[in-house]
Amino acid sequence: MFEGRRLVIATKHGKEEVLSPILERELGVHCITLPTFDSDLFGTFSGEVERLDDALLTARLKCEKAMEMAQCDLAISSEGSFGSHPSFYFLPADDEVILLVDKKLEASFSARELSIDTNFNGAEISTFEELTDFANRSKFPTHGLILRKSKISIENIIKGITDWPVLKKSFDNLIKGNSSLFVETDMRAMYNPSRMKIIAIAAEKLVATLKSTCPSCHFPGFSIVKVKEGLPCELCHFPTRSIISHIYTCQKCLETKEILYPNHKMAEDPAFCDYCNP
Repeated sequence: MFEGRRLVIATKHGKEEVLSPILERELGVHCITLPTFDSDLFGTFSGEVERLDDALLTARLKCEKAMEMAQCDLAISSEGSFGSHPSFYFLPADDEVILLVDKKLEASFSARELSIDTNFNGAEISTFEELTDFANRSKFPTHGLILRKSKISIENIIKGITDWPVLKKSFDNLIKGNSSLFVETDMRAMYNPSRMKIIAIAAEKLVATLKSTCPSCHFPGFSIVKVKEGLPCELCHFPTRSIISHIYTCQKCLETKEILYPNHKMAEDPAFCDYCNP
C-alpha cells in the first residue's frame, strides 16, 4: 500500500536524517522534504511561538500543511514533549509522538516512545564557570545549547550554540548589564542527537504497526487499542494487576482480536500480587 509513493516529511529540523532511511527501507516509499516548510509556525520549544494543541494534533496539522505544499497524499511528522517522567518524577523525559497521515487510505497511524535518555535541562547561571559545568552535563558540544537573558525572556535568544568560542562570546554579550542568564538545552532535532535516536525508535515502532495487518481485510495498522489486566497469581490464583491480554482492532473493518499472555507468561510472581503481598 506504500510501495513507490512519495512521502513528505514535515520538518525543518533535519529529522529526515533518521526517518528517510527507515521509511524508504521498510515501506518502499520515496521521502521528500520541503525547504520552505516552517514547523516553527506550530510552536517552538524556546517559547517564541506557543504550541496551541497537543502533540498528536500538532503533528497532524503539520502533516496536512506539508501535503498541501507538496501536493501529495502521504506525510509523516513527529512532535516531542519534554518534562518530568510521568512515573519517575525526578527524571526528565522525552515523549515523542510520530504520525503518518495517508489521504489515499483515509487513515492515520501513530506510535509513541517515552524515554529518559534525554539531556533536557535548564538553569539560571551567573558565571562562565557555572555555564561550563552545565554544558559539560548537557553533552555539549555534540548537543546544542540556548542562551537567553531570563527563563521567560524571548528577546535576544541565541540558539544552536555548538562550540565553545561561540558559547563564550554569547555569554559575554548577554551578561552585560545582567546579573544572571538562563541556559537550556536546544531540543530541536538537528541540535540534539539524543532526541534523534528517540525519534528513530518511534519510527521503527510505527513501521511495525504499519506492517501489522488486519487478518480479515489486510488493512495496515492492526494495533493494540486496549490492555487487560488480570494475570493470575501463581500462588493464590487471584487476578493481579499484571497484563493478561492485548486487544487489537482494525480501524477500517473494526475486526477485533484478543491475544492472551502477550508477555509469554501464564501466571504472575506472588511478589506482584496485592493479596499475597499487600
